[in-house]
Amino acid sequence: MKAYAVGINHVALEVGNIYEALKFYSDFLNFEVHEKNEMQAFIYFGDQFLNFIKNDNRQPDQMRHFGIAVDNKELVRQTLEGMGIKLLNGPFLDFLDPWGNRVEITTYSNIQYTKADHVLLGMGLGHLKKTDQALAELNAKGLGPTHK
Repeated sequence: MKAYAVGINHVALEVGNIYEALKFYSDFLNFEVHEKNEMQAFIYFGDQFLNFIKNDNRQPDQMRHFGIAVDNKELVRQTLEGMGIKLLNGPFLDFLDPWGNRVEITTYSNIQYTKADHVLLGMGLGHLKKTDQALAELNAKGLGPTHK
């Protein structure tokens, strides 16, 4: 018998300076800071969070990365370009943060990952809807709203 993985609660990112990380990420994302000090910070995206942990000896990621689902990917692209952030080559909106963490930005509507309606409403994002393709992928797994 095994436990079922239900989802990812959080990701911990190593950064050189907690306050600089909060500034960097807040320049292109809206989030709530729940706790911060010189060694760590917790930023929430509704019911999930990122944990920034201070590490002065961080090496840049090569392929390891994490994805953030947003409501407006093109707005993030424009903002990052305006910040002078170099976007990585490839089919996705990937970049390295100042500490070498590789970040992929994706559009919430286009992916299978789904927040509960009450969480979206609480975040002021109740207008977001999944694309037909994302719904079909969920349905094929027995996870879509129209699955019988």
